[in-house]
Amino acid sequence: MKILLVEDEPKVASFIKKGLEEQTYEVDQAYDGTFGVRLALQHDYDLVILDVILPNISGLDVCRQIRQHNTTVAILMLTALGSTDDKITGLDAGADDYLTKPFEFKELLARIRALKRRGAEVPAGEVLRVADLELDLTRKTVLRAGKPINLTAREFSLLHFLMRNRGRVVSRVDITEQVWETSFDTGSNVIDVYINFLRKKVDKAHHTKLIHTLVGMGYVLKEESNA
Repeated sequence: MKILLVEDEPKVASFIKKGLEEQTYEVDQAYDGTFGVRLALQHDYDLVILDVILPNISGLDVCRQIRQHNTTVAILMLTALGSTDDKITGLDAGADDYLTKPFEFKELLARIRALKRRGAEVPAGEVLRVADLELDLTRKTVLRAGKPINLTAREFSLLHFLMRNRGRVVSRVDITEQVWETSFDTGSNVIDVYINFLRKKVDKAHHTKLIHTLVGMGYVLKEESNA
């Protein structure tokens, strides 16, 4: 697994890089946002670990610039800004996961393993369809009415989970366990934010809505236009 680490604190960067290399990960390093963007666009990384507060270009802007060119690379943000609003800002910029400093290294490894599993190869030719929505697991593409939809890795995983469970109500706990694959504050509205991301991309331009909320129960993906 090839990882880009963008972190401006030398001690923190050295600690993370050394620990990851001991786990046999290949790690490139950048100390500012400008160089981080350059490396991210020049090389094929499996994961970008990205601090929010960086010289020259903020981590949020780095994330946005990467997402303009690469919608599939996993992005994990590291930051001392740990409020729910801060997390949502990072996720809205295109991050797939968010880890607040200080953190235990074993938790960082757990997040990386979860992101790695989500990006693993799937059986060739597996395509999921609901109405005019199509998700190709091999090509990592999504179409609605024949038009492509660009999703982040996390959005793709969430849509995949909803389509796998078409017609069945899935709870926030279900989503946390199956999509995030790691513990976080289920009282936050991160899941709601991601559902809204999907709605804007999958449903907004179409009369028939596929993603529905059942208040107090969870979410369901189905063809019917009423929840």
